[in-house]
Amino acid sequence: MNGMTGRQNPAFSRRTLLGAGLGAAVLTATGAGVARAGTDSAQRRATAFVAAAMDAYPAQGTVRLAQSYTDQAGLFSTAFTYDNGLAILALLAVGTPDARARATALGDALLYAQTHDPAHDDGRLRQAYNVGPYTFYDGSLQPDGFVRADGSANVGTQFGFTGTAVGDMAWAGIALADLAARTGKRRFRDGAVRIGEWIERNARTDEPLGGYKFGVDGAGTKLPFTSVEHNTDLVSLFGRLARLTGDRVWSARRARARAFVERMWEPDGGFFYTGSNDGVTVNTSPIPEDAQTWTLLALDSRAHARSLDWAARELAVLDHAGRTNSTVPAGQSYEGVTFSSVSLLANEDAPIAESQPKPDRNGVWFEGTAHLALALRKRHARGDETRARRLMDSLERAQDQLGGGQTIGGRALPGRSGIVSASSPIDTGFGFGYYPYRHVGATAWYLMAAERSNPLRA
Repeated sequence: MNGMTGRQNPAFSRRTLLGAGLGAAVLTATGAGVARAGTDSAQRRATAFVAAAMDAYPAQGTVRLAQSYTDQAGLFSTAFTYDNGLAILALLAVGTPDARARATALGDALLYAQTHDPAHDDGRLRQAYNVGPYTFYDGSLQPDGFVRADGSANVGTQFGFTGTAVGDMAWAGIALADLAARTGKRRFRDGAVRIGEWIERNARTDEPLGGYKFGVDGAGTKLPFTSVEHNTDLVSLFGRLARLTGDRVWSARRARARAFVERMWEPDGGFFYTGSNDGVTVNTSPIPEDAQTWTLLALDSRAHARSLDWAARELAVLDHAGRTNSTVPAGQSYEGVTFSSVSLLANEDAPIAESQPKPDRNGVWFEGTAHLALALRKRHARGDETRARRLMDSLERAQDQLGGGQTIGGRALPGRSGIVSASSPIDTGFGFGYYPYRHVGATAWYLMAAERSNPLRA
């Protein structure tokens, strides 16, 4: 079988919908209160957004996750596992007592989800959970918070967010491992180990390209794709587990994941491909941004450091009101990077997906822009800090000026807090889009870039 190319047969990514029998997801955006004395106000406001996203449903109890996007995104109270893993890592990077307490609370909520799954007791986490009540589009009531009336974790079934992806699991595991290291609490180490063991049992592959597969859909069917992004995450997770447990088996698993990632390197172009659909053939399109930046953060490999230059050059965008389909207000402009090579070729005459807006080829993906800023700071070659500072300026202006009037759980957010996922609607090239709604994931990556905290550190 040939690897997938173009939009006709898009490769799956961490952000793909994993509901039983369903295809690609359309993602939108979220966010909000911790004051941090003596730091830049942009960072204080970003931290306040993450806190508000945690505190949106006080009547639902103290065991809670953060709602990922603002209400205007149309995903109601959805809390993505990936975003909450990032929120933990960002709050640990901020490091105030309140931020550390919030990181611990989110970690305990992930452990609750792991031990109170409504159908499984094998260490898995689902793609997303509901954290507050709402009325769905068909008029049906979703009455519970994160903890349902029967005590089970409230899996995001309404949107089909019921599968388990290796990348989501890995980020949750990285966050739990960091909590274990910071707090010394064995429960976090044990939760991270359970995640690693689930991945080993369910995703390891002996196909020619090796590595670890994508995960399972909501029906438990294993998915055939192998992702650079996921295996990069595992380089970090398995390395942490090797240190936490002293068990050399995790080092061997880390080496396996790293070997797959390095097989995806294109030396002539200086970039990483996205992975493989069949474990035999390399996908050559789309080429995503995060495969270039996360690899630098996780591998710490000088031989592959050119991937940042490829991303900064080939995925660079400048969004302003004069662009086709831009939603940026007049007089404003934002620079950064887009999601993938195919985002730059999106059909601007057709909606990204049914009932969604048309894409702006020059829309800025702010989460990826923050990845790149952090990776440039970690590489620290000539000119990297200057480039990173320009990207950070764009992120901070976006926090100041985009996404005003948005809410979480019907509640107003702290002023000018939280970063939208994209400056204008963008087509990722993987079957879903990003939109200008405030987002915990984008905000968490901004905080880590501002704190120079590498969540994938070798």
